[in-house]
Amino acid sequence: MPISVVFLTHNYPRHPDDIAGGFLTPVAAALVRHGVQVCVVTPSDSGRGGDTVEAGGVRVSRVRYDTARRERFAYGGMQQALGSPAGMLALARMCRALRVAARAEVARGANVIHAHWWFPAGLAAPPGVPLVLTSHGSDAALLRRSRLIRALARPVYRRAAVVTAVSSRIAAWIEAGVGRRVEPQYVQPMPVDAKRFSPSAGGGGAVVISRLVPQKRVHLAIEAIAYLQRAQGVSLPLVIVGDGPERAALERLAENREVASRVRFVGAVGPAEVPTYLKTADVMLFPARDEGFGLVAAEAFLAGVPVVACRDGGGVLDIVPEAGAGRHVDPLPEAIAAAATAMIGSAEAAYDLPRLREVWCTRLSADAVAGACEAWYRAALAGAHAA
Repeated sequence: MPISVVFLTHNYPRHPDDIAGGFLTPVAAALVRHGVQVCVVTPSDSGRGGDTVEAGGVRVSRVRYDTARRERFAYGGMQQALGSPAGMLALARMCRALRVAARAEVARGANVIHAHWWFPAGLAAPPGVPLVLTSHGSDAALLRRSRLIRALARPVYRRAAVVTAVSSRIAAWIEAGVGRRVEPQYVQPMPVDAKRFSPSAGGGGAVVISRLVPQKRVHLAIEAIAYLQRAQGVSLPLVIVGDGPERAALERLAENREVASRVRFVGAVGPAEVPTYLKTADVMLFPARDEGFGLVAAEAFLAGVPVVACRDGGGVLDIVPEAGAGRHVDPLPEAIAAAATAMIGSAEAAYDLPRLREVWCTRLSADAVAGACEAWYRAALAGAHAA
């Protein structure tokens, strides 16, 4: 049976350099190459709506849901919307508009809905159509917040023919939150263009690539650099790529620990610039806790950079091994520092990195992810016909 799928999502790139849902573009294009018809239904942004055919032959329908001034809650604005009555009202309008547009696509012949994130896309998915639901992390994390959120999410997860997650940690959050088990064959990360990454030449020290928010615990990386300088006389440079509300406090910490000259804050960069900061890195520090997946750790391996992660890191432990080119450590500056220095110049890490690069090149290719998606769609359609 020919497959015609609607990608239903509040995040889909608005321009080539947009990071909002950027990983969905190569999946959609690869599905088209596989012979699957794809239409993306996504919200308008500040009045910029309409239908376009984008790279790879993917048709994108950006639906209006409010006045241009109020269309500001998709593409990274979900948390802001949840914090105000006006935002909640806009989200309700967004869900309604997405549902109407998805129904229109079904009327044109679409036979599967693929909702990315249960909120708001899963809520917006029209009933009566086979539903594949993928949780990318932030939506599954919501399940840990309150009973009310879990009660809202439970019917969405239960009616989905197939539920997928981008890491085993996210799958565990879903099972704990709403009682829906995600089978191992339905755990699949989203793609990365491996061709953008070349093996690091080294010499640049440590790197952190992260949003600067409390959950990422970037302060532990700075404390580790300070510990090395204070306790061992080792001056290891640290490059911090990313931005967020913690930046000022982290800059003060570097000053207070007398390592400001060793710590460089780059700020936020687009996905295309990430390889630039890996091509001279000696080691990546990944101190975050309860990570949904941790894609930049896989990108580090694509660039031939070993990674130090914390034992409570969550989904990143799906990526980072305990030995070879990876280490799992306690979330303590001295433990991170010891692992980082051990990894730099390690023959064991150098031996393991080509294997990890091959593993993640294969698993994160757009064609591999599209192949997994196509299998999910066929399972959803088979279930609908059997019912």
